[in-house]
Amino acid sequence: MAESQTSPSSEGVNPSAIATEMVGEYRELTFAGIFLGILQGIVLNLSFVYVALKLGFSIGGSTVASIMGYVVLRGVLRKGSSIENNINQTIASGINTAGTGIVFTLPALFLLNQKWQAAGSGLEFSIGPFLIASVAGAILGVVVIIPLRKQMIDLDRLRFPSGVATATIIRAGSSGVEKAKLLAIGFVVSAGWKLLLLSGWLDTVSGGRIAHEELDFSMGVIPAYLSPILALSLMNIAAGLLAGRGGLPFFVGGVLSWWVISPIAVGAGWTPAGMTGGDLSGFVYSQMLRPLGIGALIGGALMGVIVAFPAIKSALRSLAMATKTASAGGSKVGSDEMPFWVIIAGTIAAIVLFFISAMMTPGVSPVQAVIASIVGTLWLGLAGLIVAQATGMTDISPMSGMALISVTLMMFLLNKNIAAAMVVGVAVCVAIGQAADMMQDLKTGFILGGRPVKQQFVQFCVTWIGGLIAIGAIYLLWKTGPGGQGGFGNKNLPAPQASALMGIVEGLKSGQVPLDKYVMGGVVGALLGAAPMAGLGVLVGLAMYLPFSITLGYGLGCLMQMAIQRRYGVAFCEHKLVPLAAGLIVGEAMTGMGHALFEVLRSSL
Repeated sequence: MAESQTSPSSEGVNPSAIATEMVGEYRELTFAGIFLGILQGIVLNLSFVYVALKLGFSIGGSTVASIMGYVVLRGVLRKGSSIENNINQTIASGINTAGTGIVFTLPALFLLNQKWQAAGSGLEFSIGPFLIASVAGAILGVVVIIPLRKQMIDLDRLRFPSGVATATIIRAGSSGVEKAKLLAIGFVVSAGWKLLLLSGWLDTVSGGRIAHEELDFSMGVIPAYLSPILALSLMNIAAGLLAGRGGLPFFVGGVLSWWVISPIAVGAGWTPAGMTGGDLSGFVYSQMLRPLGIGALIGGALMGVIVAFPAIKSALRSLAMATKTASAGGSKVGSDEMPFWVIIAGTIAAIVLFFISAMMTPGVSPVQAVIASIVGTLWLGLAGLIVAQATGMTDISPMSGMALISVTLMMFLLNKNIAAAMVVGVAVCVAIGQAADMMQDLKTGFILGGRPVKQQFVQFCVTWIGGLIAIGAIYLLWKTGPGGQGGFGNKNLPAPQASALMGIVEGLKSGQVPLDKYVMGGVVGALLGAAPMAGLGVLVGLAMYLPFSITLGYGLGCLMQMAIQRRYGVAFCEHKLVPLAAGLIVGEAMTGMGHALFEVLRSSL
């Protein structure tokens, strides 16, 4: 029997409910749970790769996986238990999260290569090293968590809010059927709307006000430098519905950029004389808001690391205490945790995979490959500790900031070899995402009474799938662009995180960095990053970088959620609005991915 069953946690383990499910064979690690988790993980991975390319951030898939897990395992098969559903959502969220780490970094390489090829040069790289690096990151992300689980969850009792929320959904029982219906309604509505936009019919009947899935509401009165454009994406609005009040800083960042900084810049004469319309708004974005946003992202990320210093100390203390606990626990500890030799073997395997991926990258010497594999593994492990601890305290995972720092560090160590630095960046992002997600899932298991060793085992076995799926999805979307290139980095899929990383790499490579704007944005990001709200600097920087048409839709969703919650209460939002919004997101994302696949197949016939 798992430890949390003999000693219920303060988060509300129900001993009688667990005892009821324990009658007869207790279903936990089953074929049905594993198969459903893998299937849902692939669908969520594809969906949220699309979401991250559009919004610049991703959303956890545990909610969707838990709802569908109840419907299939208990509703259809009529055998499921809560901890079997926990195995399902552990697998699904792990595969999904691996994709998030890749979509923040790898697209930058495609964008750089396209831009430099147009200028007569280009980048020499292949997909192989990134596939290997993603596997290395997935392995080490789980390895980092194994010795920390007991200390962070059993002893320190960190909050891990998303893990607690998922456990609440799983234990909700019969309400899962109603949530699944709302999820399906959202999926159908969003998919139908996306197909309507893709058909181009609205572009024809709107008289030019709708184009490229965006509505121009300027009415000939509002100037272009105020960006009077709204993206007609239900996914944007749904993301705001999920965030509510917590997403307002992101919206405010966009408002600050386009409705404050932009008109001040134009009014003060900081833009070229005689420039009007789209050219003027394009200049404001590319020459002012974009570099300011990059600076704010960097400043916010660095301040996030500084603010997280107590978490770093606590993580290192947890690691030391976990080692002592494991030594004192003997075989009893080993029964609920994967053995210590797995940690050693996983670390060695990650270093070897790092070395292989670095050696496969053009322009990397054996000495540089050794440096990349050792330093990359050490930094990856430290970043995983930091993010796991920060997630437990605040539910914020500063993945994008860690990616910027990682690539910049490796650029210096590897003599500005961009492809090699990106390989390490991919591995780091995958690993820290896995570390945070795994600890959230273990928190859910702790509340429900699951055995940690089984969750760790399935995560080891399947999480690497997510990286391979995400790389394939990115390549597919890229091939659907004009002439076979440019499927993202445009208005429809701006890939803001990768575009920001691209701007930093370009500056480091050429030495032509808009230092004044980077510094100004960095100061703003750092000041915001020091605020009590975690991740504020990164959120505002990202909003400055994104097209305002997307930020505006997101902000409307936030305001709608706040109004609905005020009218109908928190419970209505949790049980009705959340599954509906999740369906809206997955519906549009899967339709977009399906359309991309259709276009590739059609062009190849």
